[in-house]
Parts: sequence; C-alpha cells; structure tokens
Amino acid sequence: MIKKSNDKGIIWLIGKVVESFYSTEHGNGLPLGNLTSQLLVNIYMNEFDQYVKHRLKARFYIRYADDFIFVDTNKKNLQNLLADVGHLLSEKLKLTLHPNKVFIKSYSSGVDFLGWVHFLKHRVLRTSTKNRMFRRLENDFRVEVIDSYLGLLKWGNTYKISKGVALLKKR
Repeated sequence: MIKKSNDKGIIWLIGKVVESFYSTEHGNGLPLGNLTSQLLVNIYMNEFDQYVKHRLKARFYIRYADDFIFVDTNKKNLQNLLADVGHLLSEKLKLTLHPNKVFIKSYSSGVDFLGWVHFLKHRVLRTSTKNRMFRRLENDFRVEVIDSYLGLLKWGNTYKISKGVALLKKR
C-alpha cells in the first residue's frame, strides 16, 4: 500500500477535497457528503483492516467507513480486541474510539450497526434513526426524500413505518 505520495497532482486533488470541508475543529475530518470521502476513508483504514484480519486474526469483523463491529462468542476475546484496536487506532492512525459508541452486548439485545439493530432473523430501525427521519419529514415532503426513506425502510422490519411514510407521498 502507498503510505506517501510525491505526486503533485494527487496531493493537490486531495488538498482540494479536504479543504472543501469546514469543521468546528480546524484540520480534522473529511467532507462527509463528498463521494471522495468514501474512497479516502477506505484508503486510510486499509492499515486497520489488514491489522485486524492478519495480526489479530478476527474471524467476524465488518467495517463500513469508520463504523465497525466484531462478533465473538467470548466476551474476554472482545475485551482484548478492544484494547488492541484502540491502541492501533490511536498510535498508528491518530484516531480515537468514541466513548459513547463502544460497547459489548449479547446477540439477544441485537447488534446496532449503520442505523439498524440487527437480530439473528430480522432487523429494526434504530430509534434515533427513526426519530431523525420523522423530524426531517415534518418539513420536507419532496417525493425524492420520501422515496429515499422508503428505499431505506425496505431493508428491515418496518411495515408500519413504511405505510406512514408512504402516506406522506399522497399529500
């Protein structure tokens, strides 16, 4: 993997992308609405992926952008993984785990990942995701917004919610 580049064109392009984002903390973050962010986070997190799979030998690991989960039947294994991962992120990638978003839970309570709570045979929309969706729909009745949410909702157990959102289209 390329860790550094002297290519002036690449450096200029990445600089333009990063500069297009304004954060409350100068010099931190990526432009989240920008499609290049998805590419950049995958490039940046590649070292993390390689470490998790080849050094830690994690069997059940999923990552999307900066969200990731580990699944294991042994709580102690997860606690050890958490320590190793936290160390790698801070030392090598200069990232920190969000203290309110790191937890070890049982399968029966579901796996909270990417706006959904996943169970063995179904998934439900995370409450905060549902609330955010309804807050937006209170003021935005555009068909494309409603269709976007209906597209999201088709992936889980959301029959009643989908019916409610679909009714907004008829207004």
